[in-house]
Amino acid sequence: MNAVKLYRIGNWFYQRNVPVIPTLIRNVIFIMFNSYIPVSATIGKGSIFAYGAIGVVLHANTRVGRGCVMGQGITIGAAEGFVSSEINRCPVIGDNCYIGAGAKIIGDIKIGNNCQIGASAVVLKDIPDNSIVVGIPARIVGQTTVDYKAIRR
Repeated sequence: MNAVKLYRIGNWFYQRNVPVIPTLIRNVIFIMFNSYIPVSATIGKGSIFAYGAIGVVLHANTRVGRGCVMGQGITIGAAEGFVSSEINRCPVIGDNCYIGAGAKIIGDIKIGNNCQIGASAVVLKDIPDNSIVVGIPARIVGQTTVDYKAIRR
């Protein structure tokens, strides 16, 4: 059993307002993978966690598109009051994105479709479609190819 399968089971129960089971599954994910992946987050079809989702932290309101790869040790979270006047405003990750190990994506921002976020990048601003970003703070250094796929099968 991997983290995304457990998340999907927990999310199924969460969507149907079944008590206790979603919390239990979230806690099992935490114990097994040392990750906080709340079942209230939205993770699109075909998206996966690399290396078993070790050390992943997602905000409860996070939205991740379809066909994304999320590396180990990533954080996708809200920018609280010191950055934004509204709390719990989370990133929205587009479809077919690759998020490298240790990347931090924080705040009320949008990551476009077909993007690559480099390892340990700190993303605090919107990223347009087909961008490659690296650094602290993250900056655009290139464009993905027309046929870019985050998941190659």
